[in-house]
Amino acid sequence: MNASDDRRVTWTFLTHHARVLIGIARDPDQRVRDIAARVGITERAVQAIVSDLHQAGYLTRERIGRRNRYTLNLDQPFRHRSEAGLPVRLLIARFAERDLPHG
Repeated sequence: MNASDDRRVTWTFLTHHARVLIGIARDPDQRVRDIAARVGITERAVQAIVSDLHQAGYLTRERIGRRNRYTLNLDQPFRHRSEAGLPVRLLIARFAERDLPHG
């Protein structure tokens, strides 16, 4: 994709919820600020998404000092009926290791 193609992108296949979940899978100790920068949304939007994911049982939060540590529930199923019964671990397995440095 070249620079002129970037201007025409108006939608993507993954939602912000999926991108935040994948970001947390990559680094469960990262700050909301870092997730927001990586996903390209506001910190407030990330906080709302983390709250949604927590309430739906996709993650838990543990407060450690001034930071949060997130734990994912990878067995939680996707929410849409077309993916009913499939665990979210399938998404994480496909995307979480992308862009990570390989030792």
